Amino acid sequence: MRHRRRPGGRSRVRLQRKVAIVSGGGTGIGAATARRFAQEGAQVVVSGRREGPLRSVAEEISGVAVPGDAADPVDVAELIGVTLDSFGRLDVVIANAAVALGGAAGDVSDESWKRTLDVNVTAPFLLARAALPSLKEHGNGAIVLVSSVSGLVSSSGSAAYATSKTALLGLMRSLVVDYGPHGVRTNAVCPGWVVTPLGDESMDELAAARGISRGDAYLLATAHVPVRRPATAEEIAACCLFLASDDASIVNGATLVADGGQMVVDVASLAFDDSNN
Repeated sequence: MRHRRRPGGRSRVRLQRKVAIVSGGGTGIGAATARRFAQEGAQVVVSGRREGPLRSVAEEISGVAVPGDAADPVDVAELIGVTLDSFGRLDVVIANAAVALGGAAGDVSDESWKRTLDVNVTAPFLLARAALPSLKEHGNGAIVLVSSVSGLVSSSGSAAYATSKTALLGLMRSLVVDYGPHGVRTNAVCPGWVVTPLGDESMDELAAARGISRGDAYLLATAHVPVRRPATAEEIAACCLFLASDDASIVNGATLVADGGQMVVDVASLAFDDSNN
């Protein structure tokens, strides 16, 4: 296993002797985070609904896979139990599991609304609540909630998703106030477009509508983002690593926007920008 090295060849392993749970750990940001954490010395438990990808990631990183529904309190309790039985402690929680079901407020179905809120809000809450006793035990716990720029702004047809990702930031603030005094830091990451299976689904819809490739759809979706490209899952994993590590020991209650500059663009001025003509 290769680690990043300081000048002079000394290994710097930021999560040595740490135990981490990564929900939604079978693909995308979750899988990339699990791999990066393992590279940094952590023992990693991955959870999610799809057993095949979870087992694959766990085998690759010598971790533990715990299939289950993140929105089911029984499955969450089992996840915490397996983690403690396997490693005897828990230091870091990455709440990453998510769904993106579309629909404007007047169109979204009751089922889509409920499922989105269950997975994107209730599941992180259940995981944090179940993990808190263990995170408090050593006085140096860390929770990272993977939200989205949709927690700060909204696209069209995204009533449930935007609501859920905004609510996740409220949950983060509550955890900060109540459990910061107990040695548990909580922060959020808000990615823009990321090349993941979930992102691919949206890009495939855009590609079909415009008669272009998936790759060109990503470029079109990020045409006004200053870096002119989507993020990789590994880039978001690096953000999660920073917030989970002792490098961020004073960072608590932060919303780390990882969107290539999307949120600072004045959309009303784009018509006057020669670079976009």
